[in-house]
Amino acid sequence: MKLKSIASNMSEVEINGNYILFSYETPVAGRSPFEEGDGFFKTSTYYSPTTSRHINKYFRNEWDVDAKTEVREVSQEFINGLVA
Repeated sequence: MKLKSIASNMSEVEINGNYILFSYETPVAGRSPFEEGDGFFKTSTYYSPTTSRHINKYFRNEWDVDAKTEVREVSQEFINGLVA
């Protein structure tokens, strides 16, 4: 497991080959090479404007991807399962 600080209250953790973005203490997005297509995903759960900005910034700066058009939404339970 590797922890990478991205910005204030934003961290990425690599767990079993999956990259998971944490906004504050909540896993909210990431990339899984084991998923179909490009493997980019974000939570379908709305938390706050700040967490939404974290998600958009993460995909733009770390992966050069537009979170609004190129990232699929998944349930929060799916993301929680990747970090459990």
